[in-house]
Amino acid sequence: QVQLVESGGGLVQPGGSLRLSCAASGSIFGLNTMGWYRQAPGKERELVAGITSGGTTNYAESVKGRFTISRDDAINTVYLQMNSLKPEDTAVYYCNVKVFSYVYWGQGTQVTVSS
Repeated sequence: QVQLVESGGGLVQPGGSLRLSCAASGSIFGLNTMGWYRQAPGKERELVAGITSGGTTNYAESVKGRFTISRDDAINTVYLQMNSLKPEDTAVYYCNVKVFSYVYWGQGTQVTVSS
């Protein structure tokens, strides 16, 4: 089993920043891709950003240039630095990791961008 603990969500004003963290523990030998998804009310869950074990990253077009994903393999943690936040970034953000061919999800953390 793999456990994912997310932190860092909250309420921020437009233009502000937040950093999300997701720490993986348990049976994580074979951990490879790590990423973040989000789901806004009434919408489908969508990929925000991903990072492979080799450090290759990919981003949704809507967050390119504003969000940065990174990982620290020494502590099995993935981060999402979110800058220049917009109201449309409001959603529940979910951590996602792949261990061999298995996919695991975090419990989600709420990000609300509002004045």
